[in-house]
Amino acid sequence: MTAAATPMDVLRAEVDLALRAFLDRQLPLRSDPDLVALIEAAEELLAGGKRLRPAFCYWGWRAAGGGDDPAVFTAAASLELLQASALVHDDVMDKSDLRRGMPAAHRRFQALHERAGWHGSAGQFGEGAAILLGNLLLLWSGEMWRTCGLPAGALAAAQPLHDHMRAELMCGQYLDLLEQAHGENTFDSALRVALYKSGKYSVEQPLRLGLSLAGQGEAPWADPLCVDYGQSVGIAFQLRDDVLGVFGDPAETGKPAGDDLREGKRTMLIARTLAAATPAQAGVVRELLGDPALDAAGVARLRAIIEESGALTACEELIKRYLEDALAALDRAPVIPEARTALTTLAVAATTRRT
Repeated sequence: MTAAATPMDVLRAEVDLALRAFLDRQLPLRSDPDLVALIEAAEELLAGGKRLRPAFCYWGWRAAGGGDDPAVFTAAASLELLQASALVHDDVMDKSDLRRGMPAAHRRFQALHERAGWHGSAGQFGEGAAILLGNLLLLWSGEMWRTCGLPAGALAAAQPLHDHMRAELMCGQYLDLLEQAHGENTFDSALRVALYKSGKYSVEQPLRLGLSLAGQGEAPWADPLCVDYGQSVGIAFQLRDDVLGVFGDPAETGKPAGDDLREGKRTMLIARTLAAATPAQAGVVRELLGDPALDAAGVARLRAIIEESGALTACEELIKRYLEDALAALDRAPVIPEARTALTTLAVAATTRRT
């Protein structure tokens, strides 16, 4: 017997349909055979993903009394194009090899260049093509949002928030780069990156968008819900991402083991490690962190220090605390029971995931 579809299954199916319909409208681009590789790279990347940002947007809409208007699924689905854009650019900046178990976009285009035997640097071509793909996805996200079919007044009311969310995403990415460049991070700076890179963009702002589209963006309970619930879930989501970037199973995360260590990510996990490690352990962390040639033995050595310092346990406790704070804030919000249940499920899923 087939299990009944959950609300998240239904949402994913609607988001997938909306993305497919939008991509089908780009078919004229396929008439040029030289553009097929670019469009296929976008399609394959968009085939994966957790669909969390559309989910928070949709359930913000429902929490504010919105119904099952197909147009809201399209508006929410546009956030997947924005996320895909960020991932492509992030992988170029981090020189990542894999994304969702497949070659990262720049590696994909590099391989295309190598197979074809074209002139010039395959690596440079790959990075340039990936940057353009990310830009294309960013442009598409705005187009899909504007043409979703919701009333013009609702879109106009939400547009400043939509613009601000995209700006915050770029600022969060810059702060992430800045932390790596600084070399040493504090708890406060790591938390700031978690907030701007994910806390706001992944949960708070999609939730605000849904509330705003439904006409409840200025309701007295909207801001406390978005800040106390949305930011808490978003920070915990990023902290979980940081843990998975070091301890995740590549078969589940789709990225090589210890990739964040090779990239030198200055996360809360690393800040806690350096604060609690012995001088000798801290010296090893500083020596190995950010080494792109870090092998399995080096990854294991850093993992051991992170665990021995208590940093992993401390981050897990932080995640638990932020989740508890988020659920307490949700309990205080006057939302319909169905939305409360869905937002509870989403918060738990976002913070306990293994991918």
